[in-house]
Amino acid sequence: MREESRRWLKEARWDLGTARDLHERARYNAACFYAQQAAEKAVKALIYSLNEAPWGHSVRILLERYIEKSGDDEAERLLGDARELDRHYIPSRYPNAHPAGTAHEAYDLETSMKAIECAERIVEFASRRLSGHER
Repeated sequence: MREESRRWLKEARWDLGTARDLHERARYNAACFYAQQAAEKAVKALIYSLNEAPWGHSVRILLERYIEKSGDDEAERLLGDARELDRHYIPSRYPNAHPAGTAHEAYDLETSMKAIECAERIVEFASRRLSGHER
């Protein structure tokens, strides 16, 4: 499972880079979605490192599962970031998730920056935790 964990973390980092690129191009809704994806994949990498199979797309639920299985209480400080990112999983992509307009019209620079910062904290946490597994 270590190799699988590394693969998921590598993809999480890639998605975080994609989120930053999209943010720079003012594609704020897409940046938020990729930030959510980066965090989701980073937490899945953590779960794989425990020889468990992660299921689902909620960063919060995945993180809670990681905390429960690992006993890593320090990860609890990331639950607020996880909640923030979960808010972007569907509304960042679908116009019918909004009362009017389109998904891209509903997102702005500040929202995108906040999502990226949340994802950065989660990806960095996973990177630190998993670096100990690669020795």
